[in-house]
Amino acid sequence: MELLKAQPDDLTLVRRCQEGDQGAFRSLMERYQKKAFAQALGMLKDKDEAMDVAQEAFVKVYRYLDHFKGDSSFYTWLYRIVANLCVDRIRRKASAQSPDNVEFDEKMEQEELATAGILSTRLGTNPQKAALRAELAQKIDEALEQIPEKHREILVMRELEGMSYEDLSRVLKIPKGTVMSRLFHARAKMQKLLTDYLGHGAAVEGLGEE
Repeated sequence: MELLKAQPDDLTLVRRCQEGDQGAFRSLMERYQKKAFAQALGMLKDKDEAMDVAQEAFVKVYRYLDHFKGDSSFYTWLYRIVANLCVDRIRRKASAQSPDNVEFDEKMEQEELATAGILSTRLGTNPQKAALRAELAQKIDEALEQIPEKHREILVMRELEGMSYEDLSRVLKIPKGTVMSRLFHARAKMQKLLTDYLGHGAAVEGLGEE
């Protein structure tokens, strides 16, 4: 009986793509296009828009694949691309409906990101600490992959994309109280996963507090 051939891992496929192997890129698409669509659908609540975003995401993947260094998993990288595209669409719609409010919200979000968030490690700008920041980012990526989809989704949108509680409530179609509760549990799970690496105090500080 012929043994089943082992499938190459994501990093192997990425390296092949970077060397010009079109078949490897098709394999990555087949492996993740359903997940990309499901993620976009969850954020946009529209099948046609979700399909457009999923396709656009893989266009970006193909265009910028040479920049992928493997510091995070391919799926985490793709997840962020899809999230960015969804947030861009949501903000364009909101801007068309109420441009003044959106401009104000975006300024507030930028201020929040400057002082808090999952990647706010308070390591300062000392060049000697750049390696520690890069290592922490990798640990965070690994932890994100271990938490439930709904928690990963809300953390990415809040902490990495800077969406307000109001935006999260509208996009996810859940009450603001549920947004706060879900974020609390998501951060608690991340803190637990990162505690061994950061220590108790650093884990709390790195995850940010409301």
